[in-house]
Amino acid sequence: MAINKVVRAALKALSYTEYDIKENLRMHRNLVNMTRKHFLKPLYKTWDYKLRSKDHNIPVRVFSPHVHGDFPVLLFFHGGGWVTGNIETYNKVCTNMAKLTKCKVASVDYRLAPENPFPAGLEDCYEAAKAFVTNKVINDKEVILIGDSAGGNLAAAVSLLARKRKEFKVKKQILIYPATYNDHSENSPFRSLVENGRDYLLTSKRIRDYMDLYISKKEDFYSPYFAPLLSKDLSMQPKTLIITAEYDPLRDEGEEYGKKLREAGNYVEIYRIKDGLHGFFSLPPRFPQVKLCYDIINHFIYEVN
Repeated sequence: MAINKVVRAALKALSYTEYDIKENLRMHRNLVNMTRKHFLKPLYKTWDYKLRSKDHNIPVRVFSPHVHGDFPVLLFFHGGGWVTGNIETYNKVCTNMAKLTKCKVASVDYRLAPENPFPAGLEDCYEAAKAFVTNKVINDKEVILIGDSAGGNLAAAVSLLARKRKEFKVKKQILIYPATYNDHSENSPFRSLVENGRDYLLTSKRIRDYMDLYISKKEDFYSPYFAPLLSKDLSMQPKTLIITAEYDPLRDEGEEYGKKLREAGNYVEIYRIKDGLHGFFSLPPRFPQVKLCYDIINHFIYEVN
């Protein structure tokens, strides 16, 4: 469904009245939790685990599809600008993901900023990936990293860290409208930030607010594990699927990351979802953008070896 004039005007009005997330973080989190909360259907197969890290536990919820087979595990890192979102707010997304891909989905409840700034959440995601890839008691299936928005950023950063530390290998990653760059000001080199950075709910200001809350010091902005597009070496990365949205300020940086991965010798697929907004992946599967997204994801999971 194309964005008509009425919908466009409504989006512009909602974007115009945005508040300062840094000054109203508690309210913003409550709003996200209220609008995204979903209670699981009775009898749906889920298990809650806690992975032991150095000084804390990392909660993980596993969603099992209603089919049996030798399917991969999708290790999911949720979006929310590194400062909002959790297992509960992504219950419906992960339920649909398990149903539509036939894969088990393991949703990681990583620590949020600003209480736990960069790289705390990233390290939680890394430890979860390490456990699911290397610990056969926890999982003996292929693991595919997947994340949306900030979660896509975390998936890309985990893959870079895995190459550096050499503790495990990531074979595939799915990055859905990922944040990959560090500059979302008027100086950004990406046209989509200028075209879509004001009138489509996720504004350039909101992105900057999220990033300011995520970092612990100014130097973090220049780390490739904060902004993967800054990496000077993108070789030896997983087979990668990148899905972007037409009306998303993050569109061009996500696609540029895919191009850079490809130039470094990696297998990469890049798809732009027509008429898509940032966050569309959380919509019900009946929406054409979501249906197309899962068609692309399933092809990547099952047809790309």
